[in-house]
Amino acid sequence: MRARERLLQFHDKKGWLFFGVATLITTVLIPLLNGMPKSFPLAVPDYMMPLIGKFLCFGMAAIAMDLIWGYTGILSLGHGLFFALGGYAMGMYLMRSMAGEGVYRSSLPDFMVFLDWKTLPWYWHGFEHFWFAAAMVLVVPGLLAFVFGWFAFRSRIKGVYLSIVTQALTYAAMLLFFQNATGFGGNNGLTDFKRLLGHSLQDPATKKALYVTSAIALSGTYLLARFVVTSKLGRVLTAVRDAELKTRFCGYESTRYKTFVWTLSAMLCAVAGALYVPQVGIINPSEMQPSNSIELAIWAAVGGRGTLLGPLLGALFLNGAKSFLTAAFPSAWLYVLGGIFVGVTLFLPQGFLGLADVWRRRRARAAAAADKKAAGP
Repeated sequence: MRARERLLQFHDKKGWLFFGVATLITTVLIPLLNGMPKSFPLAVPDYMMPLIGKFLCFGMAAIAMDLIWGYTGILSLGHGLFFALGGYAMGMYLMRSMAGEGVYRSSLPDFMVFLDWKTLPWYWHGFEHFWFAAAMVLVVPGLLAFVFGWFAFRSRIKGVYLSIVTQALTYAAMLLFFQNATGFGGNNGLTDFKRLLGHSLQDPATKKALYVTSAIALSGTYLLARFVVTSKLGRVLTAVRDAELKTRFCGYESTRYKTFVWTLSAMLCAVAGALYVPQVGIINPSEMQPSNSIELAIWAAVGGRGTLLGPLLGALFLNGAKSFLTAAFPSAWLYVLGGIFVGVTLFLPQGFLGLADVWRRRRARAAAAADKKAAGP
């Protein structure tokens, strides 16, 4: 009975039905349509699988952003750094897995041979093993987020000042990774990947498997985030967002809670980045640029903060629009994005998902007015 009650705290029956249908569509229906003959009207072509998979990775990052901004009130303008670090960890494994198969037939990555590196840097060792790379996807961004968050929140840095510091952090990391001497490929980054776990990345079956993995990871990310925000921990996080000083007076050390959710959010972003890289085929320092982190915040704001579903829908909608508009009207996208963000900020402060609440309130008021009129004087 307790388990059933806990599940109903996640969602009501309609919510679970919606989640189940959405999960089946993303994990079963779309792969099935991808396997249909090209003559089938609803067939999903092979080139669409990595594109949709990329959108799902962005959806994971948007949910991670909502955990810290929507539920805890921490606006990060540097979460693109954690996304990129997860991507680099996966990229390093992909580069090491093709040792001796590059242009120079060397055990070193091609860019190291081109730059006249003689030996592999110490921090590249171990990445020839998938399990090690998977661990580093979580450990490196998680450790960086924990250290940064502990000192930042312990120093009571918050609001716009914290946002500026996070933006400075990702910008500094971007400049560092642009340097050839750091051993991460410099401006070009890591690319020309060939296989993952022995399977060719150009094989349609591998692309489908990566897509399905991304869909499952997105569902898992949503459930994990839902578990957090509907628990006692989630109520404390909401209290910290709304009245941190009062929460501290009640005996809750906000630094620990904020550090925990900040670290969790960073690790979720890193997992999204790790799944993103083999599907797009490249990772470079441009993924760390502050504008990418700002886009993360825009996805959450447009979809509706503090809902988890809203930022996910915002990420899918905006990235779908971006893919279409950058192909059809390359110079128009930034104006459209800016217009959407300003419009939502002014007229829909709760985001697109807030329209449902507005509609329900209007229906309730209309029903109440009808009842009052029917009752008479």
